[in-house]
Amino acid sequence: MLYDAYEIQRSLLAGASALANFSAGLLNNPANPFAYFGGGPVLASALEVFAHASAPRGKPEFGLDHTTVDGRQVEVHEEVVLRKPFGQLKRFVRTGVEGGPKLLIVAPMSGHYATLLRGTVERMLPVADVYITDWRDAKLVSLAHGRFDLDDYIDYLVEFLAFIGKDGDPRPHVLAVCQPSVPAYAAVAVMSADAHPNRPATLTMMGGPIDTREAPTAVNTLATERPFSWFEQNVIATVPMSYAGAGRKVYPGFLQLAGFMTMNLGNHMISHWEMFKHLVQGDDESADATMKFYEEYRSVCDMTAEFYLQTIDTVFQAHALPRGTMTHRGRKVDPAAIRDVAILAIEGEKDDISGIGQTRAALTIATALPEDLKHYHLAEGVGHYGIFNGSKWRNRIAPILEQWMAANPG
Repeated sequence: MLYDAYEIQRSLLAGASALANFSAGLLNNPANPFAYFGGGPVLASALEVFAHASAPRGKPEFGLDHTTVDGRQVEVHEEVVLRKPFGQLKRFVRTGVEGGPKLLIVAPMSGHYATLLRGTVERMLPVADVYITDWRDAKLVSLAHGRFDLDDYIDYLVEFLAFIGKDGDPRPHVLAVCQPSVPAYAAVAVMSADAHPNRPATLTMMGGPIDTREAPTAVNTLATERPFSWFEQNVIATVPMSYAGAGRKVYPGFLQLAGFMTMNLGNHMISHWEMFKHLVQGDDESADATMKFYEEYRSVCDMTAEFYLQTIDTVFQAHALPRGTMTHRGRKVDPAAIRDVAILAIEGEKDDISGIGQTRAALTIATALPEDLKHYHLAEGVGHYGIFNGSKWRNRIAPILEQWMAANPG
């Protein structure tokens, strides 16, 4: 019922958005006298903000078609090098550029598409052969493909790393942003215990919930103040018949978005008010910047119920990884197995998703890793989103990652 109700609302809003957009276009038409005086410009701006806020959204594009390598501009194209039912391994091929460190960026499976890390990919393209985990929207995956949980996530990462390193090149590097820090860490521990030849040379985690007992945030509190059964009963929905994944149990992306919007509702309202003022003033460039952000922010996808619930239990309620009780396929995930993978933990001083100390815990539990293969960086004045996107990421954080990869080539 929950998903069906949402689909009805989405359809109604899609029609309202189209009408509002059409009306705004009429009011902004140079041939319309109301475009120049009276309340025309104000009403048109209000309609444009509403149309943007209520429009339906699909999966965005990365849109990265070039980069600069060693002072020269080169073309970039995307190539899917390995397809799996619940995600694919995508490579950003730099035309005419050979060699360089291979970097696997592990995108969050937390309600947004991998394109949320567009800025992360763009910044690393000049210095690395970049791959990314491009997770699928669970509502589009047929039930015939079975289930997907945290164990499967770890298996995917191991398989992706094995594929990237299959040609016998130097060991790849891994960058996990937020949620995938735990499964990426687990994958590295499993590969290290097996002496896997393609275990990464470095593992960098940014704003990840390794130990959510440290400086718990509102997100952590939400996951711990309610029993596990509450999540099973209240946030899991069934995909409607109109999608390929009909009948699949999921945690809907629209619920995740609603939660994030509610956390900072005041800031979102101010952003839209500022967008409205920019449109009234004719400052389309500033309005477009806000619109582009929300185009990505509001593009959401579903997670399988089993993955979401296992993450709630393992990461946020049982704290299994830092307590040493996490398992993968019935086998203990042992951080002490990590002996030659250099770990970099990066946190944002103003991160309201993963508090200070949660990512740094990854260094503490890697008890067998030499100290010179551990590094911690606290990005002052940086929030969660700013860790991996924006000027602070590009100018202050990315250089630290570059230096870490260069110092530990594998």
